[in-house]
Amino acid sequence: MHERNDGPRLGAAEIGAELGERATLLQFSSAFCQPCRATRRTLAEVAGMVEGVAHVEIDAEDHLDLVRRLEVLRTPTVLVLDADGAIVRRAAGQPRKADVIGALGAAVRD
Repeated sequence: MHERNDGPRLGAAEIGAELGERATLLQFSSAFCQPCRATRRTLAEVAGMVEGVAHVEIDAEDHLDLVRRLEVLRTPTVLVLDADGAIVRRAAGQPRKADVIGALGAAVRD
């Protein structure tokens, strides 16, 4: 197993859900964010395609401490976490499916 010390690690207690066995797609959303809905569909689809990957959506307004700590400036913001909860990729705005799949490649270690 590789130790990474390049940033914060997130756990189930912080995100309100269990981490995926291999990776987690963590989405910060807000109530009236149109691109968040499309992002939700994309991330859920990708998580369904790759075994051991979870999609977790967080309402940014309900988690302001975490939003500030992670410097989330807009919604949607997507963080790709590895199995240990380390952030390996992040993107603001609506991601393309191909980009999400590519980012998972950096997080998933077989």
